[in-house]
Amino acid sequence: MTRWTGLLLALAIFGVPAVLAAPPSATDIVLVEDWTRQPLDSRGVPDTWTAHETIGGNPVYDFAVVEIDGRRALQMRSNGDHSTIAKKLSVDLKATPWLEWEWKVVALPDRADIRHRETSDAAAHVFMVWPRWPPAFRSSLIGYIWDANLPVGSVHKSQKTGTVTFIVVRAGKAALGQWVTERRNVRDDYRMVYGEDPEDPAVIALSIDTNDTRSWSESLLGPIRFRRGDH
Repeated sequence: MTRWTGLLLALAIFGVPAVLAAPPSATDIVLVEDWTRQPLDSRGVPDTWTAHETIGGNPVYDFAVVEIDGRRALQMRSNGDHSTIAKKLSVDLKATPWLEWEWKVVALPDRADIRHRETSDAAAHVFMVWPRWPPAFRSSLIGYIWDANLPVGSVHKSQKTGTVTFIVVRAGKAALGQWVTERRNVRDDYRMVYGEDPEDPAVIALSIDTNDTRSWSESLLGPIRFRRGDH
């Protein structure tokens, strides 16, 4: 079983809360999460999210819902572990193709380089997931990451799981400790990676990973939403 097979099976079989989109004509924004309905200072896996235990990942879920810099956020920390949470998603990519999130990366994993299996770690990252059966071979995952060295816009296949492709959306250390906003057109990214139009993604996942480099990383994730194409 690959790192992500267990997650895809669990989400397909069990009743996991979904983020439901309004009809395209009714909304410009689909809110995935803003943490305001989560209990402040709650720790571990947030309400409405599902834990995913990866093989060899030693998940700790060192997560906390915090109020920081005047906003709610999920604080994600990792010290030699790999922790991932996920929830079902219902979104119309034709109406709202732009994924937008706010984050602040405090510390990147030391020596991480996703191009190599033995150093395939990353600070907090956001996954779009298209589960298909059998999940280990036919599912598609795009992970948006902040990397210390790789150029923004570069695309990298996971060295551990053939269903995962990473896209670097921010690079370097200049903006560490600052809130920044990312916007990605998920439809365009899927076409770039897979060469065809996507179905609507069924799952969103958040992950932080330092189990290969045995290092420390910390990130904060603020609101996550989808927007219309004219925003």
